[in-house]
Amino acid sequence: MEEHLTVGRVAELAGVTVRTLHHYDEVGLLQPSTRTAGGYRAYSAADVERLREVLAYRRLGFGLGEIAALVDDPATDAVAHLYRLRGLLVEQRDRAAAMVTAIDRELEARAMGIRTTPEEQLKMVGPQLYDVIGSAYPATRRTEPRIAARIWAALGDARTVLNVGAGTGSYEPPDRDVTAVEPSAVMRAQRPPGAAPCVAAAAECLPFPDRSFDAAMAVSTVHHWPDPVAGLREMRRVARRVVVVTYDAYDTNPSQRFWLTRDYLPEFAGLLVGWPSLAELTAAIGGRAEPVMIPWDCADGFFEAYWRRPEAYLEERVRRAVSVWARVGPEAEQRAVSRLEGDLSSGRWAERNRDIVALEAAELGLRMIVA
Repeated sequence: MEEHLTVGRVAELAGVTVRTLHHYDEVGLLQPSTRTAGGYRAYSAADVERLREVLAYRRLGFGLGEIAALVDDPATDAVAHLYRLRGLLVEQRDRAAAMVTAIDRELEARAMGIRTTPEEQLKMVGPQLYDVIGSAYPATRRTEPRIAARIWAALGDARTVLNVGAGTGSYEPPDRDVTAVEPSAVMRAQRPPGAAPCVAAAAECLPFPDRSFDAAMAVSTVHHWPDPVAGLREMRRVARRVVVVTYDAYDTNPSQRFWLTRDYLPEFAGLLVGWPSLAELTAAIGGRAEPVMIPWDCADGFFEAYWRRPEAYLEERVRRAVSVWARVGPEAEQRAVSRLEGDLSSGRWAERNRDIVALEAAELGLRMIVA
């Protein structure tokens, strides 16, 4: 980049008016810190970086006063701002996706001559839309006590525990001093009263000094992180012990063994492209990986949880609490659900999967990494 950029050049690159930049200067939000050879005020590389953050927050709907407080926070560097902005954008994307889903449903209803109520129409555009859809998460994603027992045992004698990617608080041990980290405001808002204090931060940039905790844990969240290896290394930095429950993306047996991905949702394999191997994840924290069996009546409704209860996958509230369905897209989802419904009605599913109906637990790629 050039050593400095003129006001006009910055306005051109950023897609804003010179008047806007002058206003930011006048209110003290962003003041050019250098001068051109001709003596005109100009923007340094650091000024441009700050402007990038200002404009990004502005386009997310933040007021100038809020933006000033965010960009002037001495505890937040450029990388932390990028992770925060990414989280806000993902949240905005999910809200937009939820609205598209609601619109599609109304279009289908109108095609059949069904008119939605005024209340339903307002929910489509109101702030409650995402919360209504997101409410399926705490309703179906509960702590599975048998998996929890393994996690809590792996924490050993740790008294202080950091829960990274904590979501609504499942699997947080009740008898220890827990601090939660969760970047999503929607998820933080759904944490129950009395839950552990929750910090808005990303796994890749944990705002804690080295060895701040006895242990750090992460359950069914690593696949949501932009950089899983960096996040795991951060966990290792802030804690002397690390316990992670994740998925072995490169174990082909579960994908073939799990009837849902094998027979109905082949698109699942595409979601694993580029995902770090279990060996890479384990090496990031110097740990060991152990298989985690999934009981047939698992209380936590993650993707594979209903392997012996296929009818559950026909329920929209079950699917909405699992990110896989959103990631494969509505066409793949509806095709899979339609085929499964047909096979359940015809008895084809039962015939294909008669060898699993008597199993108490299944091994479908879930792993616990301990270091």
